[in-house]
Amino acid sequence: MIYDKIETLSVDELRTMQSGRLCTLVQRLYRDVPFYKTAFEKKGIHPDDIKGIEDISKLPFTKKADLRDNYPYKMFAKPMNEISRIHASSGTTGKPTVVGYTQKDLDIFDEVVARSLVAAGARPGMKLHNAYGYGLFTGGLGMHGGATKLGMAVIPVSGGMTERQLTILQDFKPEVMCCTPSYAQTLSEEFAKRNIDTKNLAVQYAILGAEPWTEAIREQVEAGLNVTATNIYGLSEIIGPGVSQEDFEEKGTGSYVWEDHFFPEVVDKDTGAPLPYGQEGVLVFTTLTKEAFPLIRYWTNDICSIYYDKNAKRNYVKMSSIKGRSDDMLIIRGVNLFYTQVEEVIRNTDFAEPNYQLIVTREGTMDKVEVLVEVSQHIDHNNTDLQHQLKGKIKDSIGLSMDISLQAYGSIERSQGGKLKRIFDRRELGG
Repeated sequence: MIYDKIETLSVDELRTMQSGRLCTLVQRLYRDVPFYKTAFEKKGIHPDDIKGIEDISKLPFTKKADLRDNYPYKMFAKPMNEISRIHASSGTTGKPTVVGYTQKDLDIFDEVVARSLVAAGARPGMKLHNAYGYGLFTGGLGMHGGATKLGMAVIPVSGGMTERQLTILQDFKPEVMCCTPSYAQTLSEEFAKRNIDTKNLAVQYAILGAEPWTEAIREQVEAGLNVTATNIYGLSEIIGPGVSQEDFEEKGTGSYVWEDHFFPEVVDKDTGAPLPYGQEGVLVFTTLTKEAFPLIRYWTNDICSIYYDKNAKRNYVKMSSIKGRSDDMLIIRGVNLFYTQVEEVIRNTDFAEPNYQLIVTREGTMDKVEVLVEVSQHIDHNNTDLQHQLKGKIKDSIGLSMDISLQAYGSIERSQGGKLKRIFDRRELGG
């Protein structure tokens, strides 16, 4: 099932649509947003130079620093009396990035989330257990609006209060749930602790996003909650959740990007040069239809690849799972390291859980990585043979020697509803 016939467009039809929308967008931003007029002029580009989507690489990038430099509303392309909603990032690394929506933007937001829900297995008449946070974070309200548009009954649980989540999942009988993957792990483990058989739950589909996750976590969540789990991707700067979505019948083959609204590119993280389909780099988006807060070539920092799948239901481009963020990438003794690489190694053991932390320190001039990883239930975390085994697997797979510290089952911090921190880089703290 698809949500809308627009998902059946051919690639040529998509390109024609994207070209028209891009040309309209650059004219409007040049006229209405001083930041973009200046950025175009610095690059020696005039909107009339953009004839179609094939010219997109001529345009300048937009980066998070630009949004913070124009805090809070200078990037808006519509006057405040046309703004219907404002969201913002947490601002944990500086000023928050502030985003605005007109009513048309909110309608688009609802549409792409509704598409995503259908791709994930949801249908009108089902109930959605929404465990994304409500508030300035886009997740809760974003999923809520799309589910309502689809014709679902939304249970607005929000994040946290795990005991209440377990009760509602049992008593309210939702068929679909959404939350971060790390919180889905937490819910799965809490049901197991109480000896509650999740096969008795009504929930069939879990839509997980807001942080990178791997097949190891998918396997754990699907087994623990007795669901089909798919990935939803988004970021507040682009719109929120619903930028792309994995189809529940095509798991593991990538997530469809709704490219009639969000045009994706992958570029070299060092040079910004566009990369061919299938090659890994930094994901960049241009918002083709947004009114209040449109962005050209927004540098997401997320590392992935994009490609077309000849066996897919739709002709839309797919993106791979996020390997990590370029600003989260660790360079350890000359080797690029993402924490998801370590998770993949852990997945291929039969004694460890995908609950772990990377502790990075520096001794003199030498970087050191310690992996704290939980063992499975009934496994002795003092088993040095298993410790050496995992150390060898990581060295063989990634090419780095890391210290391994096995932890007792249940001892590493779990998500309480939000994103879970995996990397603790203490090099700037002197160890």
